[in-house]
Amino acid sequence: MEDLKVFWEKVRHLYKVLCQEEWNPVLTGIIVALLSIFIMAWWRPWGIVGAIRNWGDWMLWHAGIFNGDLAELVGFVDEDGDMVLTKSLLFNTGSVIGLGFVGGSFISACLGGQFAFRFPPIREYVKAIIAGILMGVGAALAGGCNVGGMYNAIGNLAANGFAMWVGLVPGVLFGLWLLYKEMEHVSWGSGGSWTLEVPVALQWILGVAAVVGVIWSAVYYSNFDGDEYVDYITSLSGILLIAVGLGYTMQRGRWCMIQGFREPHMTGDCTMAKSVALSIVIVAVGAAILKFEVANRLGGEPVLDPMNYVRGTFGWGGVVGGFVFGLGAMLAGGCGSGTLWRVGEGQIKLLVTVPFFSLSNSLMVAWFSAYNFEEEGYLGKYIYLPDVFGYGFTLALILGFCTLWYLVVTWNEDTNKLLLPM
Repeated sequence: MEDLKVFWEKVRHLYKVLCQEEWNPVLTGIIVALLSIFIMAWWRPWGIVGAIRNWGDWMLWHAGIFNGDLAELVGFVDEDGDMVLTKSLLFNTGSVIGLGFVGGSFISACLGGQFAFRFPPIREYVKAIIAGILMGVGAALAGGCNVGGMYNAIGNLAANGFAMWVGLVPGVLFGLWLLYKEMEHVSWGSGGSWTLEVPVALQWILGVAAVVGVIWSAVYYSNFDGDEYVDYITSLSGILLIAVGLGYTMQRGRWCMIQGFREPHMTGDCTMAKSVALSIVIVAVGAAILKFEVANRLGGEPVLDPMNYVRGTFGWGGVVGGFVFGLGAMLAGGCGSGTLWRVGEGQIKLLVTVPFFSLSNSLMVAWFSAYNFEEEGYLGKYIYLPDVFGYGFTLALILGFCTLWYLVVTWNEDTNKLLLPM
């Protein structure tokens, strides 16, 4: 009996570590990087704006606004005007990643007893709408949100990721300055916040039910048969499970990339900044292995298409897009990934942000597609860094850049020289 009691205590401790305690940010960043490499090896790099845009396309199409030649141009419908199966909410890879991401966060929040419907002050709803529009426009200009446009872009050895980084920092700083001014001068709409708590027992039941739902969905995808897209759809099983893992991990570690840009200039804390930098380096090494051209010399093909997440936004599009997105993320209180995992834990403000993020990005990307903005080079250039420097020097460049960032933020943590005064 005593041995059984000890074993049960070990089970409770493990549950507490995995489901209730906040994970170390550095460990969280490492897990996010590993899952990012896994999903690249499985099918494609993950991102958030792919889901966001697909949801916007879906809303505009059903509203009758997004139709005709434009919808066909971006591949949302076929020549008969019917939605292409791979663009539907449940069969689009981006959408599945987004839904899995929210689901993983929901599971984490419920099993940890942290899920609640959190309604913000009235003013925050206005900021949520503005933030969503800015994030959608910024992501369209930069070729992705902080994930696809910066984190996974640099991780996939694309120059456009650095362009968005250059814009993100001043965008976040400007957003932080505006928030300081808001705190000082704006009092309207500061009331009205409230929280609808959910009983812990019910949260646990909902969390377990969500786990069962994820497993059932993965099995459904893996057993799909009888369609021209069968190979594509069966692959969604792995994509879903890895996306759930990403959402779970980020919610458990409170891991938000925009915090890594904000905190060094707000409080001096560089913990998240160091975690993001390390995570990017790990992803870059994994992507280099998956994309390395030695596969061609051996008569095969690279596991991952080298041009994945290489966008024609290395130029003003990436920089301005990063600035606009960073500003929007500061007003929202979460980056692209941070927005979705916060939706999964019941943050109503971010739930309001998502549809405006979706609609603005869908409309901007449709406009860009209609006039071939990216293909014609209006936003910048396509540059795959190994084509310029080779794989070794590219990895050295990324490592050097992240090391420099690490040195700057740790220096600032000790000196507070880069803090933005209130």
